Amino acid sequence: MTVAIRDAATVLVVRRDVGGASVLMGMRGAGAAFMPSKFVFPGGAVDPEDAQVALARPLGPTCRARLLQEDGLSPDAIAAAALRELAEETGLLIGRPGGAPCGWPGHAKAGLTPDAGPLIYLFRAITPPGRPRRFDAHFFVADAADIVGDPDDFGAACDELSHLHWVPLDQAGALDLPFITEVVLAELTALIRDLPHDQPLAAPDTVPFFDNRGPAPVFRQIA
Repeated sequence: MTVAIRDAATVLVVRRDVGGASVLMGMRGAGAAFMPSKFVFPGGAVDPEDAQVALARPLGPTCRARLLQEDGLSPDAIAAAALRELAEETGLLIGRPGGAPCGWPGHAKAGLTPDAGPLIYLFRAITPPGRPRRFDAHFFVADAADIVGDPDDFGAACDELSHLHWVPLDQAGALDLPFITEVVLAELTALIRDLPHDQPLAAPDTVPFFDNRGPAPVFRQIA
């Protein structure tokens, strides 16, 4: 049976200080159809309504251009999905005061318009054939400094991810991780390895892409 490939967006929120870096992760439920009991980053499928969300700022020009060159993807919809999934699964918000009203409960209550400006496009991967669900997943990085409010307050999170916590980057490999999560963590480590903790994140030179649409997997770089 052919399984449709859905666009998806995932956010790696990284916290950096003089003591090192940590990344926000949670565990999927044992009964989940996709990656049960695995530690993952907040994320999920793009909904049709995501294309209608007004953003305070779009993705940066480099990240936006890389999404536009790939299959006519909608950068705004994918960025909106990333911010929505982050808010739903962790309760954490990235947004700016004022702007167009937002129907998402957390942003609306806080008076924030979702802000894609801080998101950095890091990685893309399409789920291989033979899985019960397949996604064209776009992985973004955001700095914890761009979260509005307390980055340790997960009180507004839904129950899709349990054990939400900030994992030291050098200890994340000890968790029960999907293979692709291990690969993306390596890309995050490379991105921030020589970056001082008080310097802003910047787009990588290229975005790795595991393309599993065809009969054979293809690995390439999106420049």
